[in-house]
Amino acid sequence: MKKKIIILAAFVVTFFTACTSTHMITFSNAELSDKEKDMIENNSNYSTASIVGGSAKLVKEERDKAIQEKIEARRNKLKAIDGLSISSYKDKNGKEQFKATEPEFALEVCNAVLDVWQPTSDRKAIINLPATVQMSLPHVYASQIAYISQNLKYRENVVLSLHPHNDRGTGVADSEMGLLAGADRIEGTLFGNGERTGNADIITIAMNMFALGVDPKLDFSNMPEIIEMYERVTRMHVYERQPYAGKLVFAAFSGSHQDAIAKGMKWREENDEPHWTVPYLLIDPQDVGRQYDADVIRINSQSGKGGVAYVMEQKYGLNMPKKMCEDFGYCVKGVSDHKHKELMPEEIYQIFQDNYVNVEEPYKLIDFVLNKQADGTFKGNVHLMEHGHEVVVETQGNGRFDAASNAIQKEFGIKYDNLIYSEHAMEIGATSRAMAYVGITAENGKTYWGAGMDTDIITASIKALISAVNRMD
Repeated sequence: MKKKIIILAAFVVTFFTACTSTHMITFSNAELSDKEKDMIENNSNYSTASIVGGSAKLVKEERDKAIQEKIEARRNKLKAIDGLSISSYKDKNGKEQFKATEPEFALEVCNAVLDVWQPTSDRKAIINLPATVQMSLPHVYASQIAYISQNLKYRENVVLSLHPHNDRGTGVADSEMGLLAGADRIEGTLFGNGERTGNADIITIAMNMFALGVDPKLDFSNMPEIIEMYERVTRMHVYERQPYAGKLVFAAFSGSHQDAIAKGMKWREENDEPHWTVPYLLIDPQDVGRQYDADVIRINSQSGKGGVAYVMEQKYGLNMPKKMCEDFGYCVKGVSDHKHKELMPEEIYQIFQDNYVNVEEPYKLIDFVLNKQADGTFKGNVHLMEHGHEVVVETQGNGRFDAASNAIQKEFGIKYDNLIYSEHAMEIGATSRAMAYVGITAENGKTYWGAGMDTDIITASIKALISAVNRMD
């Protein structure tokens, strides 16, 4: 068993560590019980804790007496365990804690204790400077820490530790300011659990370091798993907006935010950007096990075309024309507003299918035979369905798609112009499908969009055209 001394100094009430190992703590002014002796034999991380008042309310004589008594008790305890202890110095009363203690007195106590143990490079001491009850601004706490750090004996062999609570809501700020002031170690809890308003959230602190390029040596790459275990074991709930962990912390509902995120993601892919530069996202959600389509772009009545387009492209490989994205975005917003709910990707895809893809009423494509002529045009027949009745139209055009368009306008007396056309493959291989998008402008000046899906690109295009026609008012 490796011998190690740890001094948990200066006024702590609770002892929560972010260590990978388990520590046992007892009070140095108490006799070792048989149970404690047993635990010491089977645990390399052993702690003793002594208690002394530290506030300005105590007169100097009383404090000096208390210090001497605790140091003597600590010596006796060390002898009892043959120097294998990890010793702690604690304040019994939460109100009498480091923030409320004169830095000079706290330094005197810490140095007196260190003189007893004489820490070395292989037996380092831990001095803990807690904010058991927050009562000052973070920079004041940091100034106290800096003073201790700069004047502590055996500094190279001391791990300066902090134990911030969250009474003022600044537990994380205290931790970060404390680290900048010279601290080496932070005691915290998962999701800030603890007495009163809780302790500093060790996850937020670690992830803040990670976001700034400092490795916290803690693995939070699967945050959903950590949350699941935490909620199951503690029966407590992780708030939806808990930094880095909450269900909504990466969510973008605003249309402008969604558009910026979508453009940022596309720019990263196209430019092979090594650094994280996506707007509105502090870190890559995938670094903590979150997914873009489910966690980032959230679609409701406030969403815009950019978010809808991003979900459709990322989840289903659909790359709609910009103007069609706008039209579809309004359609999705209408559904979300009507249902008073956020829409999941599969719901959005179904809206697209129902309203744009292969719309077959009142007109439906049955088949077509269009052959190329000597002059380069195409001529033949288009087999259509109108309100359940079959119609065969003889037609011609500059291409198969143009010939089909002429057949529709000729047979049904429909007029439109300004055809907008786009298409792409959905998959690769012999069984791949094509997706075509068509926009047409009616006589009233309004543009109508349709989409067609088929294994044949020309068939998909004609189906997209008919879908657009069927969506005309």
